[in-house]
Amino acid sequence: MFFYCGSKQALHARIGMLFQKPNPFPKSIFENVVYGPRIHSHVKTKTDVEEIAERSLHRAGLWLEVKDRLQEPGTVLSGRQQQRLCIARANTVKPRIILAGEPASALDPVATAVIEELIDELRKIYTIVIVTHSMQQAARVSHRTAFFHMGIMVETGATKALFTTPCDERTQNYISGRIG
Repeated sequence: MFFYCGSKQALHARIGMLFQKPNPFPKSIFENVVYGPRIHSHVKTKTDVEEIAERSLHRAGLWLEVKDRLQEPGTVLSGRQQQRLCIARANTVKPRIILAGEPASALDPVATAVIEELIDELRKIYTIVIVTHSMQQAARVSHRTAFFHMGIMVETGATKALFTTPCDERTQNYISGRIG
């Protein structure tokens, strides 16, 4: 259970969200990235805004692809670029947690690898919680895993241990493919 005592705006500044399907705002690439810092008053000057945008786009591995197109709509980017744009947008407010719901499920294997590498880099800065149905992805990118079945948390632990020696029969059945 999670309890938070504070404003909704303050909560939104502490949690970044990534969805299964990229959801760029109907704004320019630049405005997509700096939206959070602007609404949370984290920037004071035009230089601050530009530095935040460039730093976030670099961190998301997107800067070189879009640096000359910052005024184009974010919606014209490819699916993999849109997902990285959303990652750049999520980390501009320096959240404590990034929640990612199937962040690579709609992407091809190359784009998935890019997102997973980015997640690996971001985990050094943020706590990242990923919801995925891909056991392979969970095994590749997570340090700790929780297995849920029918809305109940069945088992949690170090990823390697959970995948190699699960304690609960339901977890073993899911990992082996007998259920799910």
